[in-house]
Amino acid sequence: MIGAYTATTLRAVIGTALVAPLWWLRGGRMPQRPVLKLHLERGVVSAFMALTFFYSLTVLPLAEAIALSFIAPLLALYLARVLLGETISARAIGASVLGFAGTLVIVGGRIGSGGFDERAMLGVASVFVSALLYAYNFIIIRRQAQVASALEIATFHSGVSAVVLLLMAPLLWQTPQMAAALPLGISAVLTVCGSFAIAFAYARAPASVLVPTEYSGFVWAAITGWVFFREAVTWPTLAGTALIVTGCWIAARPPRVQAAALV
Repeated sequence: MIGAYTATTLRAVIGTALVAPLWWLRGGRMPQRPVLKLHLERGVVSAFMALTFFYSLTVLPLAEAIALSFIAPLLALYLARVLLGETISARAIGASVLGFAGTLVIVGGRIGSGGFDERAMLGVASVFVSALLYAYNFIIIRRQAQVASALEIATFHSGVSAVVLLLMAPLLWQTPQMAAALPLGISAVLTVCGSFAIAFAYARAPASVLVPTEYSGFVWAAITGWVFFREAVTWPTLAGTALIVTGCWIAARPPRVQAAALV
């Protein structure tokens, strides 16, 4: 066990080492000041977002931490309205509520008894801080995606986060064991790929449409848990998954304005 800080930091460092050379070889250049400011802003936000979430995983059950973090897409919808001026349709709001209801159904079937001691309360607070940062992160991604390539965004996302986290190394660093190298490497690769995919998506669709699809993450968590850890897929999980998928489908559906006009 290497702790949340060391795992978060090494993930960012390895991710930078993987993606920065590729960005450079493909003609990467230092961005102009307004774009660089966005990269720095997101890197700082992402560093603390990841750190607080990974800390919560050390004191809370995985399902509970993920479920609590799903307040972020709801917050992001309204931040998109305030900061980006995007119109929030009733369909998008309904899709988010439906997706959140799905997570509650899933978690309600898995979380039973359990005392809320001081550590658990700190974990819940940490999740909510991470969720708030994640919601703001959506907004920064949307702005980045309009002015920079997905590869550049992924590079600075990992690089800036690594620098910010390394500043805290004298206080929080724990030397990892060699057994942690492979999981950290895989985590770094997935982080880079995820950052690239998110930037690609936000360059092509508004946040109000993409945010509700975040709830599909719980679907993949259920599948991963069954494949790798033989965790049973219960009826509440299936019911919640149905709600989440329905919410994502509603959010992604194009408006029927043209069809109505033809009639």
